[in-house]
Amino acid sequence: MAGALDGVRVIDLTGIGMGPMATQLLGDMGADVIKVESPGGDLFRHVTPRRNEGMSHAFLNLNRNKRSVVIDLKTPAGVEHLLRLLDGADVLISNLRPQAMRRLGLDPATLQGRFPRLIQCGCYGFGDAGPYAGRPAIDDTIQAASGLAWLQGRTGGREPAYVNTVAADKVVGLYAANAITAALYARERTGKGQAIEVPMFECMVAFTVAEHLSGRTFVPPLGEAGYDRLLNEHRRPFRTSDGHISVVPYTDAQWRRFFELSGHPKMAEDPRYRSASDRSRHFPELYRFVGDVIRLDSTEVWVRRLEDSDIPFSTVNSIDALLTDPHLQAVGFWREVEHPTEGTIRQAGFPVGFSATPADVRRHAPSLGEHTDEVLGRTPDTGDPPNA
Repeated sequence: MAGALDGVRVIDLTGIGMGPMATQLLGDMGADVIKVESPGGDLFRHVTPRRNEGMSHAFLNLNRNKRSVVIDLKTPAGVEHLLRLLDGADVLISNLRPQAMRRLGLDPATLQGRFPRLIQCGCYGFGDAGPYAGRPAIDDTIQAASGLAWLQGRTGGREPAYVNTVAADKVVGLYAANAITAALYARERTGKGQAIEVPMFECMVAFTVAEHLSGRTFVPPLGEAGYDRLLNEHRRPFRTSDGHISVVPYTDAQWRRFFELSGHPKMAEDPRYRSASDRSRHFPELYRFVGDVIRLDSTEVWVRRLEDSDIPFSTVNSIDALLTDPHLQAVGFWREVEHPTEGTIRQAGFPVGFSATPADVRRHAPSLGEHTDEVLGRTPDTGDPPNA
């Protein structure tokens, strides 16, 4: 069965993480994604580890279901080749800054006049209407700018810290894929394309403050910014006698069951812990208590106690542990495929299920320029590839 976006053609002018995350999602859902690369290729091609130059682990995990075309947009001929591609496209997504797109004549106003049904999505650091417009941005700097790094350092007197994943790139990639899908739906009703701006800074501020605006939500304020439960210094995977485990009772009933399981049933009647409102004022001592009782027994003992308790819990999994996780194996999450140049590779599958339009992996992550001739054809005068 075809994917939900079967028949949609996406021209992808993005690199590194944010844009490729978005376009891989669109490709997994059926879109025909044409990845336009410079002669040097996406920078993520060149990180390590890799078996072959230009085919890094990160590139392989963010660029399946795409065709690669090499076009040098620094040349007039390159821009013309891109415009030819746009003539049959539904979506253009780029992470070039607006100034660069204007210099190339690829700004929204110009393209809208020529391609009125085209959906144009610009992903870059800061909204074009503000004083930060045009600043370069990368995941780390956006984590700092958006308050995320500050929050990571709020507990225990720590210094600001980055989350150990490219959180901004991947979160904003999700925003972009969501916005493009919504714009495609709107076009079905109106017949018209539109320009979409997906700025990293603004998206990550919105993402971060959903719970952490806290008392600053109210005017005048009812307290400081920061959600106390998440910022208390005892919130962490708890040490058991032989490892670690995450245990998070949340509802009144779950806390009562946890107090019983831990051998302290009378704590359920403690006025500090009887209700969610009471507990919200005493998170540090409550989480300290959980840590104190968890360390008395092994991880295996706690797993047995918690399995039928309807209390959220999990062992602390390493990446290697996830590769053999029985649940992920049962749902077919991991895929091992044969790549034509990279041999056997392992990839995460598409995690969302569609009953009628399932996502699928139809193409391997492409070699640089692998599909240039296929997509653009050859120039009639010399027979050379158009990007030569």
